[in-house]
Amino acid sequence: MAPIMFVSLVFFLLLGYPVAFSLSALGLLYAIVGIELGLFTPNLMQALPNRLYGVIENETLLAIPFFTFMGLILERSGMAEDLLDTIGQLFGPLPGGLAYAVVFVGALLAATTGVVAASVISMGLISLPIMLRYGYDRKLASGVIAASGTLAQIIPPSIVLIVLADQLGRSVGDMYKGAIIPGFVLTGLYVGYVFSRTIFTPGVAPALPPEARQLKEDNGSAGYTSLLVLVACVIACSLVLAHVLHWEGIWAASLSGVLAYVLAIANRSFNLGLLSRLAQQVVIVMMPPLALIFLVLGTIFIGLATPTEGGAMGATGAVLLALANRRLDFALLRQAMDVTAKLTAFVIFILVGARVFSLSFYGVNGDQWVEHLLLGLPGGPIGFLIVVNILIFFLAFFLDFFELAFIIIPLLAKPAEALGIDLIWFGVLLGVNMQTSFMHPPFGFALFYLRSVAPEGSYADKVTGKMMDGVTTAQIYWGAVPFVAIQVIMVALVIAFPGMVTAGLDKGNGVDPNKVKIEIQAPPSVDDAPPISFK
Repeated sequence: MAPIMFVSLVFFLLLGYPVAFSLSALGLLYAIVGIELGLFTPNLMQALPNRLYGVIENETLLAIPFFTFMGLILERSGMAEDLLDTIGQLFGPLPGGLAYAVVFVGALLAATTGVVAASVISMGLISLPIMLRYGYDRKLASGVIAASGTLAQIIPPSIVLIVLADQLGRSVGDMYKGAIIPGFVLTGLYVGYVFSRTIFTPGVAPALPPEARQLKEDNGSAGYTSLLVLVACVIACSLVLAHVLHWEGIWAASLSGVLAYVLAIANRSFNLGLLSRLAQQVVIVMMPPLALIFLVLGTIFIGLATPTEGGAMGATGAVLLALANRRLDFALLRQAMDVTAKLTAFVIFILVGARVFSLSFYGVNGDQWVEHLLLGLPGGPIGFLIVVNILIFFLAFFLDFFELAFIIIPLLAKPAEALGIDLIWFGVLLGVNMQTSFMHPPFGFALFYLRSVAPEGSYADKVTGKMMDGVTTAQIYWGAVPFVAIQVIMVALVIAFPGMVTAGLDKGNGVDPNKVKIEIQAPPSVDDAPPISFK
């Protein structure tokens, strides 16, 4: 019955029925069939209430609404707009500078929001009109925006990594640590692709014209010297605090950043002339999100907070930042809470449906069928990884990452562990692979998000008043193809260089619990025992 259940589920999902209800209905239907055929006893269904209560009582999943709420508050409070404007001015003089700014801000938003929709929509609304205004190729511009938004899937505090850690039975903190380096490497690959396009086809991503650079000095200079000097001072201060005063590196860097922020605020308030306009704006705009990243990820990595507690602090910090920028009102708060409640309910309903389906699936030994099927593949662990990644890649055409995580991942965990594969590394690998589910034409959600905010027909540019051609759906799809290829390359790199994931993990005490032997000597007989005296 296990293969029939799996095929039936795929059939109903392809028909477009809601995933949560398809899982629940098929699980209950095949439970009745299994009981009638004598494949398992009705007593097995008595475990269903406990499984559902286990979903509700799962503290790890509580981090999902916290990080979702944090991301929505930050996206709607204008932080993304400030970042894109400032970083665009910073990289503007370079060919492809706006594209670099989008990738950089996408990574920064990923590390603060963890929500793909918020990142793609923000950058699509803000950056796409500017890139089109200054002559960017429409396929490159749309591809960069969609791909950079999906970095929120792999760079902590990613919601996907929370779900993967829960389904694989591993620590969310370890999953976050393992994903840091692959996330930055993927960001570097995006930058490398944009750089190669500017070298071989220079016209696709021109530099900003001088009149569009608003943070210049009165004498016409760009102000980069002041920024470089400030960065050098921050690095020197961090090294002094770390090596001379023996501070922890993260605390030394945090204090140095705070001092730079205070200097920038004082320079702006009292017109001291110590910093250029560019340096002042970069520090003022960059420090709040960096502080939030430390508040969330720093406290998790150094062991001060669990991911759920880090998410709660991040949500609080996002509200405080919105208040400090005078951008928080009741309408924004209500909208963020409404979207958070809907997304959380969506996740929980899928998980409840998955628990109902899996109970019947395991009852007919479906897990053993999948395990034997995967362990029997030729090539050992490498063959297993190749087949699993190809399977995930093609299923991502039709299923989103929540559906993949709740339906497919639990079936893969046991065979992977039986083959000696580290589940943290395996989870990060699958996270990178499932990132393509947002970029697959024609069903990628990031492409839908961008399509919803990109101008489709001709429109009048708000700044120049010139009539501009819109972006077609075909251009969005073709723009995504190179970045899907980059993500596939990233999957291969994680397989070839597992140290990218495992390097940041705690090594433990180096003792393999499977090799520990406990020997107990037989106790002496009663006759040989020494006399016992009481005083």
